[in-house]
Amino acid sequence: MANVKHSWEFAEGDEIAPGRSVLRLLGGGHDYEVYLVWDDGLFSIVVAKLLRPDRVEDDKARRALQQEAEALDKLAHPVLLRGFDAVLAGPHPHLLVEHLEGPTLRRLIRRSGPLPAQQLLPLALHVASAVHYLARREMVHLDIKPENIVMGIPPRLIDFSLVRPVERARRISGWIGTKAYMPPEQCAPREVGEIGPWSDVWGLGATLYHAIAGHTPFERGSSDDDARLAQRFPQLEQPVRPWPVTVSPELSAAVLACLAKDTGDRPTAAELAMALQPLVAALPGRLHLGRGRLLR
Repeated sequence: MANVKHSWEFAEGDEIAPGRSVLRLLGGGHDYEVYLVWDDGLFSIVVAKLLRPDRVEDDKARRALQQEAEALDKLAHPVLLRGFDAVLAGPHPHLLVEHLEGPTLRRLIRRSGPLPAQQLLPLALHVASAVHYLARREMVHLDIKPENIVMGIPPRLIDFSLVRPVERARRISGWIGTKAYMPPEQCAPREVGEIGPWSDVWGLGATLYHAIAGHTPFERGSSDDDARLAQRFPQLEQPVRPWPVTVSPELSAAVLACLAKDTGDRPTAAELAMALQPLVAALPGRLHLGRGRLLR
């Protein structure tokens, strides 16, 4: 029974707040249900992320919702999900965020296989720009992965549930994030080193590797909590899996640099973007990129 997810079981037309009515259920996770809703004030379709009914009185879950609301309020970038409202009291605590059209990167990979360069390289630059912005704001996302990228124009980085200031992230003592996309310092902060903007660069590198190769950069770790750390988190000791497809030396070097075990050996997000820009310039067609440059 511990894995049972309690649901509000809202039907179409039910109100979660005055002027905010349910259209349909989208999904959810351990602590949340996610609904497509109509908001009278915005006069628009948006998304509501609600605490599940059994989590409403849970102090930890409510604090996490508040922290996510604060992050949404502080951050504004073209590649980051936008937040519109936060209702932290009352019977239905929830966040109101924009509704994004398009599949997630994970769904796109599952449906169509690895991304071609025309999709991959602009995606990498867009997400690198968001990681750079977060670093400049002294914030970290800590959960960059294919599920958290919506493939719109531009692609959007979503899910701020783990976003926090770097200063607070450095006090984390246990593993945090999604195992396959976590850098070593998120697997074992006390043993490996401090979490920081370089951690998001690693997550982006793991995501790009997955998008190129069609699978994660390391074998799946053990789910046994009693197993050795290196068995639970292969990225602590194992090398990155060899590319299963042909990858240009320049792209391979850029992605693998992000996956360096030593944080000091990883590029910054800006350095990664600069390394990829010549590859973008060589793509057919024309793309508008940073600093007013028109790349062909």
